Amino acid sequence: MKKIVIIGGGAAGMKAAISAAYKYKDGGALITVVEKNSRPCRKVMITGKGRCNVTNNCDLDALIQNTPRNPRFLYSAFSAFSPQDTMTFFESVGVPLKTERGNRVFPVSDKAVDIVDALVNTAKAVGVKVINATATAVLTENGAVTGVKLSNGDVLAADSVVIATGGVSYPVTGSTGDGYRIAKTLGHSVSEISGSLVPMECHEGFCTRLSGLTLKNVTLSLFENDKKKPVFCEMGEMLFTHFGISGPLVLSASAYVKSGKNYNVTIDLKPALSIDQLDNRILRDFSELQNKDFQNSLDALLPKSLIPVVVMLSGIEKDKKVNQISREERLKLCEVIKKFPLKITALRPVDEAIITRGGISVKEINPATMESKFIKGLFFAGEVIDVDAFTGGFNLQIAFSTGYLAGQNV
Repeated sequence: MKKIVIIGGGAAGMKAAISAAYKYKDGGALITVVEKNSRPCRKVMITGKGRCNVTNNCDLDALIQNTPRNPRFLYSAFSAFSPQDTMTFFESVGVPLKTERGNRVFPVSDKAVDIVDALVNTAKAVGVKVINATATAVLTENGAVTGVKLSNGDVLAADSVVIATGGVSYPVTGSTGDGYRIAKTLGHSVSEISGSLVPMECHEGFCTRLSGLTLKNVTLSLFENDKKKPVFCEMGEMLFTHFGISGPLVLSASAYVKSGKNYNVTIDLKPALSIDQLDNRILRDFSELQNKDFQNSLDALLPKSLIPVVVMLSGIEKDKKVNQISREERLKLCEVIKKFPLKITALRPVDEAIITRGGISVKEINPATMESKFIKGLFFAGEVIDVDAFTGGFNLQIAFSTGYLAGQNV
């Protein structure tokens, strides 16, 4: 009987186990998942703010376009197990799904635990054994896998091993870089590790004063080294924090940030209005408040906590009467509102990131099978590989696709 050990019981590991079990449904394999947490899929539980954005209901081209890091490597995996396959799988095991804005797919219940239970229960139903233990090494002989050593000294014999340990983001969920360490001892190289889909730190001190303020239906543009064309521009939701900015828009933008480059952000606080339309709106407000001080004239236009900052950036005296404000001053105010400026100083630490950027080099993995090019019987799946994508369900799809492909080839 073939012995298969999967290190890591997250989305990729559980999918690899289920895929392998389907392949050996005649009982020709003993499949064991080694999971360091008392319960598998801890990280899946917190995805999508606890709702679990399980995939993106899109085609192969869109998947590739939304994977900025080594997308071509994933072509075979995405082709073998598509978002539609993911949706069919979960619905077939009793989890009805729905598609929301941006083709994001969630369980109808809005409960991530339903996705977790589906993976765990399906794995157990098809004969997968899940043990609560920590793997410390993959054992080899003559360039082939022979077993997995556990932290208590036990050894699990194995003909094939899948490393699906995740990255180093959200370490509380068990992603502490174990897979990188094990892979390195086997001769694999690991690219620089950093966070992606992570909040940003800003130079401006006023972010602390704005901490907690959420902005909805704004457009965030990210610029590299003062270039005129943004590398990212999207409408959505964001918020200010004590260190800078966060929220869905910011996390998405962070995926475009490269180390060693300088970036700045502009926020269009009124994307539905052109400069002329905004100026006419301000003129109308001013005409109704002619004897008001400037600082007291923007309540209908902006969130209260944002007004003092906009007033400061506009350069207009805060106690100047609105009927004395010139057209040039109004246009400067419009510019601040349409291009609210922030200078990015750093991304937050990787342990605050949703996913890890970097990992096992894709040059050392066969993209058609997920098998190591160095060690026979060694496979990789999920975030441990040097691939990552934008928000919207794409990263979980990478986990399911690579997990499925690894499971099919063990």
